[in-house]
Amino acid sequence: MNSGRRVVVTAGAAGIGLAMARAFAANGDRVHICDIDERALGQATGADPRITGTVCDVSDRPSVEAFVEAAVRTLGGIDVLVNNAGIAGPTSPVEEMDPDQWEAVLAVNLTGTFNVTRLSIPHLKKSDAGVVLVMTSVGGRYGYPNRSPYATTKRGLIGLTETLAVELGDDGIRVNAIAPGAVAGERIQRVLRGRADTEGRNLADVTADALSIQSLKHFTESEDIAALALFLASDSAKSITGQTIPIDGGSKAAQ
Repeated sequence: MNSGRRVVVTAGAAGIGLAMARAFAANGDRVHICDIDERALGQATGADPRITGTVCDVSDRPSVEAFVEAAVRTLGGIDVLVNNAGIAGPTSPVEEMDPDQWEAVLAVNLTGTFNVTRLSIPHLKKSDAGVVLVMTSVGGRYGYPNRSPYATTKRGLIGLTETLAVELGDDGIRVNAIAPGAVAGERIQRVLRGRADTEGRNLADVTADALSIQSLKHFTESEDIAALALFLASDSAKSITGQTIPIDGGSKAAQ
């Protein structure tokens, strides 16, 4: 594995983002993360001297500008950008969707990723082997009932990934998307509880349904996604770009 790189991870203080930040740090890379949760950020950076961080709300453009500037100042540049920040959004049919909640999901998941990437590209172009990773979802590959803003933004990120791969290929920058299915942890539990409440069903049945669409009957672990990110950022994946890589237990649909 390559090491000694300068890695930036959004929403890196918990969950998948923290698992990726720790994996890159363990690989010998220096990592600068951002997170909206100042306390979690302090815990993540305090636990590993190779991980530094900045409080940032990726839906706020000035906050993103300050974060990218801090990352470049701290690391001396950017070799790998991991766009991990995203929110699940509401569970509701379109006709009952709160437009403000719709816009909030787009602001974080889609526009936030756009702005972080836009500001990072000049620095990635200075790298010998620039890499951009974008976290999409199984919800971006299939229709996702009652989760329209989430599914729409995650599908949009696949389009952004493919476009960036074409635009940045001449600069030697590879761009790929990772598409997890349901990931073990509190977030999927919140989603499943919301679905159960919306559908008037019990949590156990909703969880069984979520696993029924997978060939493997377990939720993906954050560490598995981190391992995939390390591979895609390495020279072992030097000919892979513009791709969306599922890591979803063989999911056949989104629910």
